[in-house]
Amino acid sequence: MNVPVAAVVVLIASMATATAANCPRKGALGTSRTLKVDAAATPQVGLKSFPQTLPLADHEVVLTFDDGPSPTATPRVLAALAHECVRATFFLIGKPASEHPDLVRRIAAGRHTIGHHTWQHRNLGQIPPGETTEEIDHGISAVEMALHGIETTTPSTPFFRFPFFESTPATLELLKSRGIVVFGTDLWASDWSPITPKQELKLLTDRLRVARKGIILLHDPQARTAAMLPAFLRYLRDNDYRVVHLVPAHPGVEIPRAEIPGAEVHGVEVPGVETNGVP
Repeated sequence: MNVPVAAVVVLIASMATATAANCPRKGALGTSRTLKVDAAATPQVGLKSFPQTLPLADHEVVLTFDDGPSPTATPRVLAALAHECVRATFFLIGKPASEHPDLVRRIAAGRHTIGHHTWQHRNLGQIPPGETTEEIDHGISAVEMALHGIETTTPSTPFFRFPFFESTPATLELLKSRGIVVFGTDLWASDWSPITPKQELKLLTDRLRVARKGIILLHDPQARTAAMLPAFLRYLRDNDYRVVHLVPAHPGVEIPRAEIPGAEVHGVEVPGVETNGVP
């Protein structure tokens, strides 16, 4: 879709990076540029859930990972990204983040962006409205504690993704009022399905050939994704794709807690696929 010029100007206050050139491994994929994302210009992005997405050029992709950290699979994902000098965005769940704070800090040390994905990955469209704020804030606080040793509901990186992409008008408005960008996605690897790494790679590359660009959803706790990722990064390199790294234009804003009314769900259906564990 066409993004308004004003939004592009605000969002693409982006800094060209020389990650590929500075990478110690010759021929690595690298990270082509950094894109500052402004919640005021685009409070929600990702065509699977919303009418707009990030202003990416043809053959530009953003790599995002959900549901971590996992002590078994996440280190393998980080190793694959480091090998290609690629930076990604991780949407972490608060409970495992609190259990593995060293791994959260390891993700940050790799200069990846850390966003938020609730406390326990509950479906916010199917729990009492009064509990949704607690689920969001507890998750943010746990990740911030793991990262910085400070218990706060103001996210240092105001990026959020709903479990199962299930939002409500009230939760969307709450996050918008706090300056937190809500991420959907433009395409995914269906790595929650019982498929082999080879099947996942084919499915993802087939979808990318059609989309040609976009925000890509993967799951770092999935062993199949950790196994598939090196080959996918090589595919991106060999087919002239460029990786864009996301950072926030501004920090989040803390406001007084309020009960969230309403429970109308705006989610995503995945025909033929069980939604358990997605995304």
